[in-house]
Amino acid sequence: MAATDIARQAGEGCRTVPLAGHVGFDSLPDQLVNQSISQGFCFNILCVGETGLGKSTLMDTLFNTKFEGEPATHTQPGVQLQSNTYDLQESNVGLKLTIVSTVGFGDQINKEDSYRPIVEFIDAQFEAYLQEELKIRRLLHNYHDSRIHACLYFIAPTGHSLKSLDLVTMKKLDSKVNVIPIIAKSDAISKSELTKFKIKITSELVSNGVQIYQFPMDDEAVAEVNGTMNAHLPFAVIGSTEELKIGNKMVKVRQYPWGTVQVENEAHCDFVKLREMLIRVNMEDLREQTHSRHYELYRRCKLEEMGFKDTDPDSKPFSLQETYEAKRNEFLGELQKKEEEMRQMFVQRVKEKEAELKEAEKELHEKFDRLKKLHQDEKKKLEDKKKSLDDEVNAFKQRKTAAELLQSQGSQAGGSQTLKRDKEKKNNPWLCTE
Repeated sequence: MAATDIARQAGEGCRTVPLAGHVGFDSLPDQLVNQSISQGFCFNILCVGETGLGKSTLMDTLFNTKFEGEPATHTQPGVQLQSNTYDLQESNVGLKLTIVSTVGFGDQINKEDSYRPIVEFIDAQFEAYLQEELKIRRLLHNYHDSRIHACLYFIAPTGHSLKSLDLVTMKKLDSKVNVIPIIAKSDAISKSELTKFKIKITSELVSNGVQIYQFPMDDEAVAEVNGTMNAHLPFAVIGSTEELKIGNKMVKVRQYPWGTVQVENEAHCDFVKLREMLIRVNMEDLREQTHSRHYELYRRCKLEEMGFKDTDPDSKPFSLQETYEAKRNEFLGELQKKEEEMRQMFVQRVKEKEAELKEAEKELHEKFDRLKKLHQDEKKKLEDKKKSLDDEVNAFKQRKTAAELLQSQGSQAGGSQTLKRDKEKKNNPWLCTE
């Protein structure tokens, strides 16, 4: 049979045919279970809430262990996300659990952008998975999936209404992660106040368009219990690792002077409901919703930004190769355009620089001419002064010579008269007695 005929028959639909005997593909579910158990499972929880609402204690209580992580410091100026991964084993099933906490959430005076690091962290996990998917050699079966499967949003037990920070953050997260709101430390308010608080929270979430995670109703096996649990949202929970013997068994409790609150007593809080819905009934649905809804939305938006579409403007199937060639040509065109713009900009800057250098050269020449003229004027003045001084020196020398000559003549005349008198005295001794 030709390949075209096979394709045509496949397009027309499948026929149901009976089997004459046992074949064995009914063991596929068992094979799938065995393969899944051998590979193990992963589950990632994001805990969002203000400091002091018992996020770490609730995680310890949910998984019945003590997670030893580094103590968080609240001295950072913004919100910091701290991720810790643990390997858990129950019976023959392995679980790689990652708990991400929001350190410093709600501690700032300006809480306007407190949600932004959380959104960026979730998008970063989606981007890492997308990059792994787009590789030529993919290793998704060994890839540690770090996408957030469930976001437990811890609400402070004020008993009044949701804070604006809570509404804004949940609104930003509802399209990226499965948001499950819970009232933390619910033993801080009375039963009547807690009932009114739940109604108020549900009303505010609906009026503000916040889409929280709804437990699935399409599976008949869990539809009834999930429907009942959806009506109990948000869960009012208490966390504690302290144990006390009540009756014949040890139970987790919180002890107060006025009495004891049992964590696993459904009359005291909704901890058991949360554990059932989150871990024992809907863990796989949370994983599936993360992949098929939230990740697919991120992937579609990201690929559309890159120019990839399922159909062209004429609603015809779009070829990935054609899209690649179109994007490549578009990129090359933009590259050439930018190259031309840069070349023109370079030429323009060179011209501007040449003009600046010519102007500077002109100014230097003018300055040189000014300095040269000034130098010549100064030189002329100095020469005139020198000539004047030389004239004065010559006149002084002439006067000096004349004065010396007169003095010499005067000295000679005085000496002649003295000799004449001496001679006369010698010849006439009487002149001496007188």
